[in-house]
Amino acid sequence: TDGNSSGAQRYFHLSVDLPKASRLSSHCARCPRGDVQLRSDAPLRIEQVAFAHPDAQHLVEAVQNEYVVRYGSRDETPMEHGDLDPPDGRFYVMYQDIPVACGAWRWRDGVTFEGLGPAAEIKRMYVLPDARHRGLARELLAHLETAARSEGAAVMVLETGTAQPEAIGLYEASGYWPMEPFGFYSNSTLARYYGKVL
Repeated sequence: TDGNSSGAQRYFHLSVDLPKASRLSSHCARCPRGDVQLRSDAPLRIEQVAFAHPDAQHLVEAVQNEYVVRYGSRDETPMEHGDLDPPDGRFYVMYQDIPVACGAWRWRDGVTFEGLGPAAEIKRMYVLPDARHRGLARELLAHLETAARSEGAAVMVLETGTAQPEAIGLYEASGYWPMEPFGFYSNSTLARYYGKVL
């Protein structure tokens, strides 16, 4: 088990087209040697896991390291214990033999988009560098939207930044529109905010 006492862990099987030869380097919990030949026929799946799950923590640390490279510091947004676990949020890991991506959402009280709520805020969207440019982020984003909508969210909102042009491109191509700033970095000139009606 993943330590989620609610018993809400679920498995989702997705079908996507991936290159026949893919090589990933990852020091994940399931791949201690850190050098993995990813099979082209390996099934792709998304699992809801507890935020404390080792695979989730491995990928979150990778996200934070990327923020340091791009912005010079880690994301310091205040996060309450349990924000990304039910009932306050959900955390997902995408696997293809190993953990290759993650994404989460949490309820965002007091935030609306186009006058609508409740809002679910996307957090910790990340794809390992060697797994990028294969549509995995788009698949994961669509899953987050579907999951949040099924729980009652009317809109998705998010914060990204100017040093992440790939993320901005993904969100704009997926129907997200600029919105009023909110949250910890709302006064930052580097921050960009987007929303989408579900």
